[in-house]
Amino acid sequence: MRKQASGQDLTDRPLHALVGVVRMPKLDRSPLGAITWRIVGAAIAVVLTSLVVYADRDGYSNSLDTPLTYLDCLYYATVSLSTTGYGDIAPLSQFARATNIFLITPLRVMFFILLIGTTLEVLTETSRQAWRIQRWRERVRNHIIVVGYGTKGRTAVDAMIGDGIPASDIVVVDTESAVLEAASARGLVTVHGSATRADVLRLAGAPHARSIIIATNRDDASVLATLTAREIAPRAKIIAAIRESENTHLLKQSGADSVVVSSETAGRLLGIATTTPTVVEMIEDLLTPELGFAIAERAVTDEEIGSSPRSLKNIVLGVVRAGKLHRADEDIAMIEAGDRVLFLRHAHHEAQRASEKQDTR
Repeated sequence: MRKQASGQDLTDRPLHALVGVVRMPKLDRSPLGAITWRIVGAAIAVVLTSLVVYADRDGYSNSLDTPLTYLDCLYYATVSLSTTGYGDIAPLSQFARATNIFLITPLRVMFFILLIGTTLEVLTETSRQAWRIQRWRERVRNHIIVVGYGTKGRTAVDAMIGDGIPASDIVVVDTESAVLEAASARGLVTVHGSATRADVLRLAGAPHARSIIIATNRDDASVLATLTAREIAPRAKIIAAIRESENTHLLKQSGADSVVVSSETAGRLLGIATTTPTVVEMIEDLLTPELGFAIAERAVTDEEIGSSPRSLKNIVLGVVRAGKLHRADEDIAMIEAGDRVLFLRHAHHEAQRASEKQDTR
């Protein structure tokens, strides 16, 4: 992985210099498909060349001093593009030239593919990656950035993908090449660098992100990353994880909307498990979106406006009104337009319904 030049803003670098800093997911393409596209490209080049020659056929001559036919032009294109050339031996009859076009030239192209295909792949990879990075930077909007792809970051990504968020909407920022390779293998866009640097977060599209998850392994790094993220992404929702609860106020002052204390959360679960282990099982079930029950959020329907949260068909845990969460048994007596409800959903039933919809299409 390339080292980042000190004092140089990543967003000001040319695109080819970003290859290795930004890693785009590999495209699912079989070797047969790659070779097929190369052969198709070569055939298109031959046809275009022959058409150009045929359009200007009066400017060409042959050894027979006869007007060039399209077959002559096609023959000329094949021997020209393949850089073959002929000296003392040259096919003159139409049959010989047709044989050269339809038999010898394809064999020659296959030979070139086997001989220099790998070299061409390496030479064009940088250009292809630079083009993909440019397109991605132009289009990336309303995505989620995950800072740190350790245990917390990977688990957060698992939860989001389990909730239906596409992998293409998630960008991972980390300083370790090995973990970025693992994230890229899952179809995630990755950025190599420290999230405490503003140019790294800008390269990850932070000004256009809807959420930024700070999941570093150190509390001081979380504070600095949160400060940097809030400065360049004032409208993004920032969720940060820390180890010690005494640093919670620092994260809040730095601009975090939500703070998760990992050590205390794990400690509470350990304590509960000693007396009521089934409660821990239920909590784990709620935190696993693919199985059992899961906590979800949705907008209220027109039919539900004016109803009590307890009268809804779902088990409502809370109501979000004007960005503030209210428990269902608090001062929310009636659902209003614009509210959102937190409720329990059965992941198995949701997956089954989605599968049934897919089958009916």
